[in-house]
Amino acid sequence: MGLVRRRTVITALGGTVATAATAATTGTARAEEPGPVAVARHETGPYEAKVKALLGRMTVEEKLGQLQQMSWTGDSGPGGAQTEQAEQAARTGRLGSVFNIYGAKHTNDLQRLAVEESRLGIPLLFGLDVIHGFWTTFPVPLAQASSFDPAVTRTDADVAAAEARSNGVRWTFSPMMDVTHEPRWGRIAEGSGEDPYLAAAFAAAKTRGYQGDGTRLDADGRLAACAKHFVAYGGAEGGRDYNTVDTSEARLRNHYLPPFKAALDAGVATVMASFNTVSGVPAHGNRHTLTDVLKDEWGFDGFVVSDYTGIQELIVHGFAADGADAGRLALNAGVDMEMVSTNLADHGRQLLKSGRITAGRLDDAVARILRLKFRLGLFDHPYADEDAAVLEPTKQARAAARATAARSMVLLKNDKGALPLHPGIGSIAVVGPFADSTDLQGTWAGPGAATFPAVTLLAGIKAAAPRAKVTAVTGVNADGTDTSGIKDAAAAAQAADVTVVVVGEPAAMSGEAGSRSDITLPGAQEDLITAITATGKPFVVVLVNGRPLTVGGWLDSAPAVLEAWHPGMEAGNAVADVLFGTVNPGGKLPVSFPRTVGQVPIYYNHENTGRPYDAANKYTSKYLDLPDGPRFPFGHGLSYTTFTIGDPALSTPRISSRALRKGDTVEVTVTVRNTGERAGDEVVQLYLHDPVASIVQPVRRLRGFRRVSLAPGRSTTVRFRLAAEDLGFWTHDTGGHFELEAGDIDIYVGDSSLATRRTTLTID
Repeated sequence: MGLVRRRTVITALGGTVATAATAATTGTARAEEPGPVAVARHETGPYEAKVKALLGRMTVEEKLGQLQQMSWTGDSGPGGAQTEQAEQAARTGRLGSVFNIYGAKHTNDLQRLAVEESRLGIPLLFGLDVIHGFWTTFPVPLAQASSFDPAVTRTDADVAAAEARSNGVRWTFSPMMDVTHEPRWGRIAEGSGEDPYLAAAFAAAKTRGYQGDGTRLDADGRLAACAKHFVAYGGAEGGRDYNTVDTSEARLRNHYLPPFKAALDAGVATVMASFNTVSGVPAHGNRHTLTDVLKDEWGFDGFVVSDYTGIQELIVHGFAADGADAGRLALNAGVDMEMVSTNLADHGRQLLKSGRITAGRLDDAVARILRLKFRLGLFDHPYADEDAAVLEPTKQARAAARATAARSMVLLKNDKGALPLHPGIGSIAVVGPFADSTDLQGTWAGPGAATFPAVTLLAGIKAAAPRAKVTAVTGVNADGTDTSGIKDAAAAAQAADVTVVVVGEPAAMSGEAGSRSDITLPGAQEDLITAITATGKPFVVVLVNGRPLTVGGWLDSAPAVLEAWHPGMEAGNAVADVLFGTVNPGGKLPVSFPRTVGQVPIYYNHENTGRPYDAANKYTSKYLDLPDGPRFPFGHGLSYTTFTIGDPALSTPRISSRALRKGDTVEVTVTVRNTGERAGDEVVQLYLHDPVASIVQPVRRLRGFRRVSLAPGRSTTVRFRLAAEDLGFWTHDTGGHFELEAGDIDIYVGDSSLATRRTTLTID
């Protein structure tokens, strides 16, 4: 008998239902002033009197200047430096922010021009891409997500904020929370993978790491965070950076928006617009996303900054006619600050005179920027203390980087206990292009990467096995085709008790503009693994990379494979900690690993089809030349010990939608036991499936995870709470209705997205 459902529309995730008027169109370019609700939101804030007084004294040019951000070095994108232009604009009070400048003396020298020479003395806001560390480089964000432990990313942000703020930086363009199904997209390294729930947890944790509880941004060691990129950047077609994104309203709200809402709930101070289009409308000119959703529906009272020349690129998109039109469209859509390009500063006065932008919208944008400057304490303390600047990683920071790197690694394969290695082993060969390389810190590694090189794997292995004879042979370059060195690598493997093969991607192959059409190991690295296999001697493979790779036929011959990602400055020590068992790996994959690039996009939380995979039926959804499913599924990760996860139990088998709307929850409990001989970590994962819904639902949705540490033979009970926002979904309506429907919900628990332990909750 089929399930009968009735629809119940509720408000969830802290949002409000938009009116039909605000939801009528997507991305329309309306030159309207903010409505009274948007203005009234700030009237009782602690700095409003000061903001209004300052606005009353500012000229139009000074207001437009606050909307301008310039680059100090130009290193983060195309084009030249704006150093001389920035100095002149600072002196005349026509500059709001500068990025790519750090160092207490450097920032102070530039700040003095604004504070001491301009008419009103409004301080500059200094920003920097502090993505996974400042001096102390932590693992890339995708690796951090593999920990399934948000405390890892909060530690990174805590350390980075203290180091960066002491060097004059007050604002970071992080966290990035672009959910993506595209391993070809280089910027997958900067985010948390393919799942919105996991990405939301890490976005909130990193925001709190940078900002603390959000009430004292003027406190030492705190930075203003920036949620980026708004929105749907991770959906770039073909995984090609900056490319088109075509998405429904339901996909936008169920998949791409939740991490941003989590960051806002954590108090994130700013948001950055994304380079892509959203269903035909460039994000920098998309009023629906920037104003209707972000500012009006969610009540965001911070400011929106463009990405690098993002406003200027509205012309290239074919959305704006010229610079004046680009400035009009962006400001009216909801962008408050322009990065690098100068369309608002150049054309703002004429746009005001012609009525294409309004004085009210200009003042709203300026007020948002001034408000953050007051919150950061810049008006009272515009200068960094040059004597207190942190100039290198501390021992504690390096220890944190080492611990988080090891905690973020994923044991993909471990046949017959090939790992861990015994520390008393007699001889070890370390081969591969990354055996003795410092290129282990990953994309956007921050200023520390150039000053403080990563610990190599060779150095880490030597330190972990001090009595072993350790030799290193490169064999092949990371992306070259010369195989002449493979012979020497094979000889070293033949002479050693065990070989550690270290292969992967250079950092430059991932990150922004780092898209790849072929995501196998680059160059001749697979040939190297084949040669080591042919020696017949024991070996293990360590992967250092910024994205999922297609691991090919060599996987079958490799006894053990450790996914280390780009682990940061303590890479060698952290990898050695895992290889020799000082740390028992407990990480899980935050993204599916495809079998081949032709399978992409492949992800665990896909919708079912009318003809789902059936090996015995040709006329079902599959490839003729590939097995079903990924090489490694989302949530996969092994340990040096073993665990059992019991059946889920519910606090109640059924609950009414009325109770859920009132805030009631259902508790799910599950017992996990360490059944092996070593202490270790397991990540218990909870997934939901709504089998019958008015909009087809994913076959699995992650709605809970918990990483637990257990001694051998010990067990613990893990508890999850499911609320309305876990059990419902957003509809296709442009207004963003959230639906909670009566019927059965399947609940799965286990150690990956392939979990089979199941129970059912009924919603009345």
